[in-house]
Amino acid sequence: MDKPIKKKHPIIRYKYYIVSGVIFTVFLIYVIIASAGPRRLRYDADKLTIAEVQHGKFLEYLDVEGIVQPILTVKLNALESGTVVRIVADDGDMLTQGDTILILRNPELVRLIDDERDDLEKKRITFGEREIQMQRRTSELKRQTIQTTYNLRRIGKQYELSKKEYELGATHKAQLDLAEEEFEFNKVNTEMLMDELRHDSLMNAIQITLMQNDFNREQRRFERNRERLDNLIVRAPITGQLSYVSVIAGERVSAGNSIGELKVIDQFKITTRVSEFYIDRITPGLPATITWQNQKYALKITKVNPEIRDRQFAIDLVFVAEHPENMRIGKNYRIQIELEQPEDAIVMSKGSFFQATGGQWIFRLNEAGDKATKVNISIGRQNPQQYELLDGLKPGDRVIVSGYDNFGDAEEIVLR
Repeated sequence: MDKPIKKKHPIIRYKYYIVSGVIFTVFLIYVIIASAGPRRLRYDADKLTIAEVQHGKFLEYLDVEGIVQPILTVKLNALESGTVVRIVADDGDMLTQGDTILILRNPELVRLIDDERDDLEKKRITFGEREIQMQRRTSELKRQTIQTTYNLRRIGKQYELSKKEYELGATHKAQLDLAEEEFEFNKVNTEMLMDELRHDSLMNAIQITLMQNDFNREQRRFERNRERLDNLIVRAPITGQLSYVSVIAGERVSAGNSIGELKVIDQFKITTRVSEFYIDRITPGLPATITWQNQKYALKITKVNPEIRDRQFAIDLVFVAEHPENMRIGKNYRIQIELEQPEDAIVMSKGSFFQATGGQWIFRLNEAGDKATKVNISIGRQNPQQYELLDGLKPGDRVIVSGYDNFGDAEEIVLR
């Protein structure tokens, strides 16, 4: 006898389908909710750099690389043409001002000076002869004047005697007139000789002065040319180190040619180049520092070259006090140039986020530190280590400053 088959409840009969449907529905709801909410990304916390926003001092400065140069470099030039006879100093020698570097020879200059010496001696002799001639002429005029004066006195006495004799009737009127004419003639002649003697003395003084000045000019020219012989010995104009000598023995050099270089190495300067963006803010006197072996050394800008090349301009800095030991020309240092005085501000450390976000937003951590969400920020000034924050964050906030290249379009970072 057949047993009747008991039908199963529909739930039991389709339980696997129902379970599958429920699971699919739940998954679908999860996907819908997940897609409707913020896009999340799980990331390892130890692979990120987290910085804390602080309230502190912000100093706007530039961090550039500078090279050590001597405080002064002097080009050595030949003041006279000549052939190099001997090079006394070698490259790298320390020289004191006046030390001989090299010796030149110039036979043409020697002959020129010998000729001028002969000409000067001839002028001296000629000047002496003319002076003797003038003295002789003056002496002759003095003798004539003395003789004429004597004759005038004698004739004057005779004229006075003739007047007395005429008054007594001992002589004729014609004899008196003749004596008077002779007296007047000698009187005028004596006055003319006296005037000629005075003019002669004055002319002699003028001529002697002119001849003396002419002779002195010739002598000074000779002395200057004779000093040119000293220029054939090239000497160190200052105390320093001879960098190099660019000529060799036997080489012919012309006046004004560069023959070497001398550097002052007891003091140093640092030369660097800065972006043209700061051309209006970099001025002489601005402070700067370098850090060497954990010690800071103060500098100041002494020279700003306004010429821009390759979008940069050059500046020179010198040490305010001491400088690092064992400084060497050509050595590089990192320089921090202060553009203004430190100011109170909200600051945070620099990071790679700026390149990815343009400084417009950043991921800020929650208080638990296990989740970070995107927040908009506003960044002001910056230096090589810090950003100045104007809006969006407050002191104590912690932010992610690295790893943004791996975040994609995530809006929330879950830290593991």
